[in-house]
Amino acid sequence: MTTAEEELATFRETARAWLRANAAPRSDPAAGQERRSDNVAVFHDLPFAEERALVERVSDWQRRKYDAGFGALSWPVEMGGAGLTTSHDVVFAQEESHFQVPAPHELASVTLHLVAPTLRLFGTEEVRTKYLTPFLRGDAQCCQLFSEPSAGSDLAGLGTRATRDGDDWVVNGQKVWSSGAQFADFGELIARSDPSVPKHAGLTAFLLPLDLPGVDVRPLRQMSGGRSFCEVFLTDVRVPDSMRLGAVGEGWKVALTTLGFERGHSGTTQTIGGGWRQLLPLARELGRDGDPLVRKRLADVWISEKVLQLSARRDHEARLAGQDPGPISSLRKLHWVDGLTLASEAAAAILGPRLAADTGEWGTYAWTEHLLGAPGYRIAGGSDEIQRNIVGERLLGLPAEPRADTGPWREVPR
Repeated sequence: MTTAEEELATFRETARAWLRANAAPRSDPAAGQERRSDNVAVFHDLPFAEERALVERVSDWQRRKYDAGFGALSWPVEMGGAGLTTSHDVVFAQEESHFQVPAPHELASVTLHLVAPTLRLFGTEEVRTKYLTPFLRGDAQCCQLFSEPSAGSDLAGLGTRATRDGDDWVVNGQKVWSSGAQFADFGELIARSDPSVPKHAGLTAFLLPLDLPGVDVRPLRQMSGGRSFCEVFLTDVRVPDSMRLGAVGEGWKVALTTLGFERGHSGTTQTIGGGWRQLLPLARELGRDGDPLVRKRLADVWISEKVLQLSARRDHEARLAGQDPGPISSLRKLHWVDGLTLASEAAAAILGPRLAADTGEWGTYAWTEHLLGAPGYRIAGGSDEIQRNIVGERLLGLPAEPRADTGPWREVPR
């Protein structure tokens, strides 16, 4: 065993001991003892107070991890981290998966895995010093303010305007599909600062405090029943230039960086909604685990999740070697979304008519929240069509699609 392997083995024992002291162990679905829970929702379907309580539990767990030295393992010490390696992140995540910890919430993921790393790269020294530690510790939460009703999947076509006024920027416009915005403290905002240049060149990014005057957050009701998404209206919001991320006009670069983090993180694990861990005990509960069709569906889910794990390990090793996964993250995201669909198909095969009727039976009708929510991730983080274009053009070297919107943004028909 090498020195590095010995160090990781020691760290694993340390992490395991801390987790044992701070969380209850998770039962093993293969032994038929998985903790019985109906919750397999892809998007939260909770009353406002209950969802806020969930956000607070997730934040509290992150604070406990951070204060114990496990909350930002691979971040530099000077930025509030532990100064360890991404291998330590992987080891801790492996050990944490064996314990009953608070259910995930998208705000924590966006804050830790998307906005904080983006702020690390593009924030001013003042902003990094002030906000990185609260983000990493769970003291403040962030959402994304990217998508707009009129832009669709064409993020670079957004129309929210940011106009310079002295040391401030005055922002007007509307954002939509901002997950968790009703509970967030900040938003990563992409706005159009120059409409006279092509759309990709006229964007600027900001870290926007959501308590500024003129910010109006309105939750949206989803077909699955929840209100995870929000629309955000921005009316004469004055944002200090010190909150700008990156250079003026380089907002597209900032956005691509954040989206790269998002797509890479989406393909690392299948923790959203239901999967093998819930489907196997459900099939056993209903006596369906001997049906050949059900067994095939279960095998498809298990294989998909195993490939995700192996892909995550491959990407991890690539990062250790100093390689940027780049467009491969789009392939990972496509596979992850397909895995959500496989879980839906397996649930339908197991449940049959029980899926459509709320009879009160454990684990049955609750799967409608998975089936209705899973298609949303074919849009979130860049639609499947966008991901396939990236794979085709950047991985396979296929010709780019013809474009008719390469002139100044304000002259492009809308």
